[in-house]
Amino acid sequence: MADVALRLIDDPDLDALFEQVRDPESVRMAAFTAADPDDRDAFDRHMSRLRASPDITLRAVTHRGRLVGSISSFVVEGDTEVTYWIDRSAWGQGVASAALALLLDLVPVRPLHARAASDNAGSLKVLRKAGFRVVGTEVSYANARNTEIEETVLRLD
Repeated sequence: MADVALRLIDDPDLDALFEQVRDPESVRMAAFTAADPDDRDAFDRHMSRLRASPDITLRAVTHRGRLVGSISSFVVEGDTEVTYWIDRSAWGQGVASAALALLLDLVPVRPLHARAASDNAGSLKVLRKAGFRVVGTEVSYANARNTEIEETVLRLD
């Protein structure tokens, strides 16, 4: 989708990204979020660490020139994982799929891993469309739901 692009995150993007990660429906769907999505200081510290790390690929996602989210890859316990957050206003338009395809071109590491709440059908569809396959499930604590839930673990070889 030519209407979707990735670019570095600029300081002026932070206000919009903060608002996106506070949307109650999006937070519930993502499940594995910050302990307090409304804590701007924690958000700013987190984004500062991400943007400064040479081991993290972090990009803003734009759709038709408008900032609609973020996408990144990072290493956890030796595995490179991908994650993304797309503003609810852009759901169902192919934005996440296009952004993920662009990120996969930027990040040559394979295998890549991803995780999503098992009831997050939209995110699981995006990951499968990109070639990720389910390799298991785990039960983990989801801050947004204040309980443990099943998380699907995926891998792209």
